Amino acid sequence: MISLNNVHKSYATGSNSLHVLKGIDLEIKQGEFVSIMGSSGSGKSTLLNILGILDNYDDGSYYLNGNLVKNMSEKHAAKLRNELVGFVFQSFNLISFKNAMENVALPLYYQGVNRKKRNKIALEYLDKLGLLPWAEHMPNELSGGQKQRVAIARSLISQPKIIFADEPTGALDTSTSYEVMEILKDINNEGITVILVTHEHDIAAMTQKIIRLKDGKIAEIIKNGDLKHFQEQYTKALETA
Repeated sequence: MISLNNVHKSYATGSNSLHVLKGIDLEIKQGEFVSIMGSSGSGKSTLLNILGILDNYDDGSYYLNGNLVKNMSEKHAAKLRNELVGFVFQSFNLISFKNAMENVALPLYYQGVNRKKRNKIALEYLDKLGLLPWAEHMPNELSGGQKQRVAIARSLISQPKIIFADEPTGALDTSTSYEVMEILKDINNEGITVILVTHEHDIAAMTQKIIRLKDGKIAEIIKNGDLKHFQEQYTKALETA
């Protein structure tokens, strides 16, 4: 599904260059639930943007569902995103002047689906996430958890194979964060790959595989929800950071 080999990424900073990713090797299979962890500046958001074809990389190779991503035309990249990928963001990214149903239906609008059909499908997804009574509410009338569920419904409406979530619980309280994670686990149980960035170790521990980045490199990969081991390693990493 996802295969990276020796991937590097740098950004120009004036007359200098900031080397953000330093030789990332990574394999993620269809149906996995993966978290990417790391401190600020570790490269986790950059990695997620590359995985979601929102940013390019400099060297190495990245294959998404058998497609080599490097130097891909924007038209081809957009087609691949539309076919395979859904996004969920910390700030929800809802359009303020559209109600919940219209926000969820937006991807189908760009696919040319007529209004009646896309609204019908949007209502189905809102119902699935327990938000049907709020379908006509505007974003400013929704709680943080409701906004994130609207965003998740929007990410699902195109029936993606992968959901990329960038700090999906970062703007939520603890209880609501766990509710959102349970929704993502349910989505994963339906066979959709879920890859999320988080700085919260308790959230990361709810996934099947934890990829911990440090200084642009993979410091370790923890599998099978080994929470005790992860907590020990996380504490050790904090002490030596």
